[in-house]
Amino acid sequence: MPTYAIGDVQGCYDDLRRLLDAIRYDPSTDILWSAGDIVNRGQQSLEVLRFFYDLKHQAVVVLGNHELHLLTVAYAFPERMRPGDTLTPILNAPDREELLTWLRHCPFLHHDHYLGFTLVHAGFPPQWDLLQACRCASELEDELRGQDYPLLLRHIYGDSPREWREDLTGWDRLRFISNCFTRIRYCTPNGELSMKNKGKPRLDHIYAANEERPWFMLPQRASQKLQIIFGHWSTLGFYADAKNGIYGMDSGCLWGGELTAMRLEDKQVFQVKCQRKRAPHKHS
Repeated sequence: MPTYAIGDVQGCYDDLRRLLDAIRYDPSTDILWSAGDIVNRGQQSLEVLRFFYDLKHQAVVVLGNHELHLLTVAYAFPERMRPGDTLTPILNAPDREELLTWLRHCPFLHHDHYLGFTLVHAGFPPQWDLLQACRCASELEDELRGQDYPLLLRHIYGDSPREWREDLTGWDRLRFISNCFTRIRYCTPNGELSMKNKGKPRLDHIYAANEERPWFMLPQRASQKLQIIFGHWSTLGFYADAKNGIYGMDSGCLWGGELTAMRLEDKQVFQVKCQRKRAPHKHS
């Protein structure tokens, strides 16, 4: 019963099916892990959402920023719909509420002790070990699954606070947690989130003492002993650093790159070249 982790699909259903054919996917036995951002920008978001929904317990989907955006447009701020969004078929679908309720109950973090992997959409702040990350994920999941979830969606956006403190409370605490799981890419050397930089990191670069760097390259991060699978960073591309337990799965399918899967049992990587769906401009 192999388990495959898949990078950001973003509504590219045909490419997803070609990748599943390449790995000889068997829905009766195989498990799929999605690093989030299964919807939006590609033209087949509804098909992708229904595909993962129908898999039930044969799939794990962690929430990404585009899933939160979909839920926000649906339940809190319809005016947040952007010109490049492809969410209207989901919002108008007859099974809309069934699909969106399922999405609200997806996790922000998934850890499999047996396989030894942790799955998130974006990353960890340097202050969190696995226990802290699981606690924070549970806090945010409880709010999104509760009756007052529209209120959460109205307050979850923003770039502050930038630094984790255990005494954070209220919307500041939940916003920070959400930004880590769904938006983080870079941090400052002292561990603050740097939310504006989305560019390609210099992985072979020796960073200056005051220079921001990818969240997984901070030497003091408390999650160093984990094997972390994440998406979200198309300019990074597929990135495997087995020594440090870091696996970036977003290989830019939406922008004409590849869609990537990794079999967790032996770390074998599978890729299909994707059709260019959009001209590259902003990678988020």
